[in-house]
Amino acid sequence: VQLQASGGGLVQAGGSLRLSCASSGRFPNAYAMGWFRQAPGKEREFVAAISRSGGSTRYADSVKGRFTISRDNAKNTVYLQMNSLTPEDTAVYSCAADSNYYAGTRTWDYWGQGTLVTVSS
Repeated sequence: VQLQASGGGLVQAGGSLRLSCASSGRFPNAYAMGWFRQAPGKEREFVAAISRSGGSTRYADSVKGRFTISRDNAKNTVYLQMNSLTPEDTAVYSCAADSNYYAGTRTWDYWGQGTLVTVSS
């Protein structure tokens, strides 16, 4: 499975961005999908995940109520809608795929390249 993330950029605090992750390859919709982020000098952290069907989602406490993960299996694409952004959300955001919806941060099987999100104060 190949993953391509896009949609990052510079936004003011309080603003919104939508990230996209397009998947291709063998059975791209057979996987749960996740978003992760890594801020400068910090370890990668989990942001959100969605099950294969899209019927289940889970979020990190830090983004709950502000971010929404969704997927369009017809387009082989997963989205991360980010609202009410703060400077603390500044990071490189990466998407990942795994057969296990509850996979730990370091164990997801497939990773895309990151897209930089910068939130100015």
